[in-house]
Amino acid sequence: MLTSLRNVAYALYTRRLRAQLDPANLPRHLAMVMDGNRRWARQMGFDDPRVGHRYGAEHLDEVLRWCAEAGIRHVTVFVASVDNVRKREAGEVGNLMRMIEQVVAERLARPASPWRVHLAGRLDVLPDTTRHALKLAEAATRDSDAEFHLNIAIGYDGREEIVNAFRSLLEEESRAGYGIDDIAQRLTADRISAHLYTGGQPDPDLVIRTSGERRLSGFLVWQAAYSELHFCDVYWPGFRKVDFLRALRSYAARNRRFGA
Repeated sequence: MLTSLRNVAYALYTRRLRAQLDPANLPRHLAMVMDGNRRWARQMGFDDPRVGHRYGAEHLDEVLRWCAEAGIRHVTVFVASVDNVRKREAGEVGNLMRMIEQVVAERLARPASPWRVHLAGRLDVLPDTTRHALKLAEAATRDSDAEFHLNIAIGYDGREEIVNAFRSLLEEESRAGYGIDDIAQRLTADRISAHLYTGGQPDPDLVIRTSGERRLSGFLVWQAAYSELHFCDVYWPGFRKVDFLRALRSYAARNRRFGA
């Protein structure tokens, strides 16, 4: 009986939060640092904290549904940094990569998925099977009519992304026959942005990080310069719809100054 009352109260509160949101004041692009999978597993009493990666991967599917329901057409998720892949214990990394292959990539590649997949990061640091699964998901959705765009940041480093963008721009200019003085004169922030992993997409309006950590850890260093930040104390697998809606409500209530 008590559980039923709680469920009813939760549903009513969720509907109330949703009704308070003005579609005109929601982010066009939402970025998320999905942190705290292992800590959640320990909190829940699992003997092997790596099981949190599976719950975290499963939960992404649900959160993407919330984004689609809210009409948020661009989402970027921070799955793993270059250091995560290179420096963590091999068994943990292998488990995380399997979850990405079996849950994330497989589901996103389905014809019914409303998401068009874009990859952001150094795929060369990933295991062959993970790289292959992600590229298949990207290829399967490349020519689709999907109205939602999902950037998967994996093997990612924000500073390295900027270096790569500069390198790509310089190479493009050089092939066009421009010298260094001409390139310097033609250099603009917009032209650099076009060579980032998220080139052609709007910068994130809101960045959410779960687990209570108050830092971005090199995530979208360039793109998030004027983003609003929301830090949530719950771990990623425990990130509820009310937490999501509260973050959107907080964003909508802010007076964005864009650096002013």
